[in-house]
Amino acid sequence: MSQFSGFPIRMEFTPVPNIFISNLLTEITDITELKLTLHIFQILYHKKGHSHFSTYRELASDNSLMASLSETSKHPDETLRQALTMATQRGTILHLAAGRDGTTEDIYLLNNEANREAIIKIRNGEIRLPGLEAKPTPEIITEKQPNIFALYEENIGLLTPMIAEELRDAEKNYPEIWIKDAIKEAVNAGKRNWRYISAILERWATEGRSDGTHLRDFKKTDPDKYIKGKYGHIVRR
Repeated sequence: MSQFSGFPIRMEFTPVPNIFISNLLTEITDITELKLTLHIFQILYHKKGHSHFSTYRELASDNSLMASLSETSKHPDETLRQALTMATQRGTILHLAAGRDGTTEDIYLLNNEANREAIIKIRNGEIRLPGLEAKPTPEIITEKQPNIFALYEENIGLLTPMIAEELRDAEKNYPEIWIKDAIKEAVNAGKRNWRYISAILERWATEGRSDGTHLRDFKKTDPDKYIKGKYGHIVRR
């Protein structure tokens, strides 16, 4: 770690809402989400006129932000997407998909009453953004998902089709309470990703849990439930 030389006498400041320090700062545990949020405060504060929003393209071209996100093991673009998803799901920022030259442009605004009303007006066509056209929100019919899916989205991140399939496979091979507890353990450890959760489940399957429970303690109608599928090599009768 390099030694910081200190702050100059004259310098610019970026205002940070008091409610962020008193409420949100205590809840944000992911360092990339925190870095992104602080950068968005700075970017939006220096916006001129009524364009108090930032695009994904603008964030991805911010050298300071991307350099700070490159410290993780993932690609900076993937880290940025994940951090934006977490901040959006938390409610710190708002997301709007807009069209630009035939492509989709992701727009992000601070979550306040004025911007919530603005998004509604943009989608209704009452407000137009220069060079951008709001895309209509598609009507999505969602299948009612087990609690583990909601728990994953609320605590880990975006529920992609691949992650949803992994959760469905895990649901077939592990008790639901194990999956929930593995998600909670991952959150407590600051490891918000499916790979870490899967490793916890595999360890419990081979070694048992610290409370002494094993897979054999959970009786199922199908006696081969835990020796079939992708985790069959772990569990033995």
